[in-house]
Amino acid sequence: MPQHIFRDRGRALAGNAKNKIALAGVATLGAAALAFTTAPSGGQTTTAEAAFPANVAYSSEPVKVVTTGITDQFADAGLKVEALAAKKKAAAEAAAAEAAAKKAAAEAAAKTAAAQAAAEKKAEQRRQEKAAANRSAERIEFETVAAKSYANNLDGWIREALSIMKAKGIPGSYHGLHKNIIRESSGNPNAINNWDINARNGIPSKGLLQVIPPTFQAYHVPGTSWNIYDPVANIAAAANYAADRYGSIDNVNSAY
Repeated sequence: MPQHIFRDRGRALAGNAKNKIALAGVATLGAAALAFTTAPSGGQTTTAEAAFPANVAYSSEPVKVVTTGITDQFADAGLKVEALAAKKKAAAEAAAAEAAAKKAAAEAAAKTAAAQAAAEKKAEQRRQEKAAANRSAERIEFETVAAKSYANNLDGWIREALSIMKAKGIPGSYHGLHKNIIRESSGNPNAINNWDINARNGIPSKGLLQVIPPTFQAYHVPGTSWNIYDPVANIAAAANYAADRYGSIDNVNSAY
């Protein structure tokens, strides 16, 4: 009899294709009792069959719990995929932005370095041009001075000495030099005093302005001869000494 019940119920459920199994029907099918064998003390075995309820309730409502759960799971999975894709996209955009920023910084640094190099090159070019101009001016001035010649006489000696004194910042005038030369040596570049106190001390006065050797060496003007009898060197050294001692050769009106 139990087997007949299972067959009938199976056909009934299969024949109704439009109705889905309700939760109550599933619970009823799952409630079938299994047969248990018990061994009483008499040694006989008794088999008990599970009884099924006489009335089984079915529902025409479709099972929604299972399908709803699956739908929610797919929806959650879709959201997770979208979130992951959005995260990857954001990371890619951040990486691209960082790369663009680094590239822009590198380009800016390169432009700054190029501008600085150009400025330094231009400044160096200006320095070289200025140095070249200065050398050219010095060469022209030197050539002009070298080309200028002076007469080999008292007038020429005084004028040449004045040119050197001007370049060295030593004061003095033509008149001041001329009057002292005439008084001291009468214009003789080889004049020597062998009778005064300096001569007795072994250092006689010599040249146009009667300069003693120690004074000539101490006040020698660079660019002139070291020969105390050289007229231009003698005049320049005497004028340099007079400028230091009296302010200018023009202030000397007697032996010094």
